[in-house]
Amino acid sequence: MRYGIAIDSARCMACYNCFIACKDEHCGYASKLSAPQPHMGHFWMNIIEWERGDKPGNVRVATIPTPCSHCQDPACMKVAKDGAVYKTETGVVIIDPVKAKGQKQIVDSCPIGAIFWNEEEQLPQKCTMCLELLDEGYKLPRCVESCPNQALIFGDLDDPNSEISKKIAAGKVTQLKGLEGQETNVVHLNIPGIFLSGTVYLPDDEVAIGAKVTLKCEDGRVYETETNWAGDWIVDDLPKDLKFDIAIEMGGYETVNLSAATDKDHFVDEVTLRPIN
Repeated sequence: MRYGIAIDSARCMACYNCFIACKDEHCGYASKLSAPQPHMGHFWMNIIEWERGDKPGNVRVATIPTPCSHCQDPACMKVAKDGAVYKTETGVVIIDPVKAKGQKQIVDSCPIGAIFWNEEEQLPQKCTMCLELLDEGYKLPRCVESCPNQALIFGDLDDPNSEISKKIAAGKVTQLKGLEGQETNVVHLNIPGIFLSGTVYLPDDEVAIGAKVTLKCEDGRVYETETNWAGDWIVDDLPKDLKFDIAIEMGGYETVNLSAATDKDHFVDEVTLRPIN
């Protein structure tokens, strides 16, 4: 059995229930696997948010709940001395609250910043996946238990018929920056890529509903969408740092051609279609 958590960013609504549940469980309470989490400065379940887009009115917010990834080949375990970091039979990575005293290099080793330094205890600390509770018979880690939107799924990664394995198999795995190519027991799904968007009008400032928008990438991939009830179009999850040719078409009007690059999320342009003479 290998414990894991699948985190679906597309379902996260930034309610912070998982963050609060983690604090409720670990702040002020020690277990055999960890000293108490300080009330301030530690984010064992970190909610990473950032605004996407470069024009007011067309900005989105992405959210990624980010605990320790419980790597299969943990960098923190490599730098720890005297077995201060170890991996359990269930794949959970644990920092020993006694052996790790004074070993600040463990904090610095984490490529995603998921390990925190407890200044008072002189101790590195992080998510335990609530293994201390699971060992006592609890069915779920507190963060998973508290999620109202099933953005976090817990289960056995070694069982292909488990809910978590089916979720991962049916989804789009998107590894965190810094962990590319590594196998981890916390699996991130649907972290968004880059989006391009725009607005299309008809003459007299009417919005163009149902205009066809085709994006042709320099690598040959093609993406298609239509303008919505407000004349807006958006194509999300595009590959980064590539160039796109964009064609906007609607019956009875001239085709509009644009170009854009996915160096970041862009509102490409507002365009007004011209009737074919």
